[in-house]
Amino acid sequence: MSLEAISTRDVLIQTEDLKTAGDFYQNVLGLTVFMREEAMIGLETGGFRLFLDKAKPYGPVFEFEVADLEAAKATLVAAGCRIENDDPSVPRCYVRDPYGLIFNVAQKP
Repeated sequence: MSLEAISTRDVLIQTEDLKTAGDFYQNVLGLTVFMREEAMIGLETGGFRLFLDKAKPYGPVFEFEVADLEAAKATLVAAGCRIENDDPSVPRCYVRDPYGLIFNVAQKP
């Protein structure tokens, strides 16, 4: 069964030093900050939006939206994926696929 996931323009990376990472992407690469919160910075790159999240690093995380998050999680786990982090309050979860890619699966708004 296909999830019919649709990618967003969002790529997320985690860092424990949010200020230094934000300074790098803003001042060295010249990206424009469009969102700044205590634990997250959003930067516009042109082709995608880069989010810096204050957290233990996973590596780059792509985002997909699905119509039914709970069904998607069950399908992905049955296909050999592992749920890395699940936060129903968002609602979204981080998934590691059998090939090592980590991606975020979110409920479509």
